[in-house]
Amino acid sequence: MLKRKLRPKPITRAHFKPYGWLIDYARTSLPKSKNLFRIVIRERKKGWRIAYLVVRDRKINRLEQHPDSLESFEPIAGRGLLYVATKKNSVIKCFLLDKPVILKKGIWHGVVTLSREFDVKIVENATVKCAYWPLGVELC
Repeated sequence: MLKRKLRPKPITRAHFKPYGWLIDYARTSLPKSKNLFRIVIRERKKGWRIAYLVVRDRKINRLEQHPDSLESFEPIAGRGLLYVATKKNSVIKCFLLDKPVILKKGIWHGVVTLSREFDVKIVENATVKCAYWPLGVELC
């Protein structure tokens, strides 16, 4: 199998906009002494599920997508990479997953670890359909 190495980009609003949203809170001109709360995005259909993923793979040879569900990836421990593409057989981008993000519905994605393990919190619809895209190369 062929191997292909992609350079990770930093996750910024501009870089990540085609794929989803950052989970963050703009802190400019806000009171410094109050708690901050923000609903980043709301899914108004059936319920959500929260999952905890421990990534041990250092390379992947397929991406997956969920056509009917938004999905958050929230790094907890370790370091990892997030691979994303807007369409099957389109350009794959690589991001250092060092901030929580939300993927849009139908975004192709895969996660690998840069450390021994990479712990990630995931929130997605309670029921998720999966599709798989075999890449024909290993991403590492």
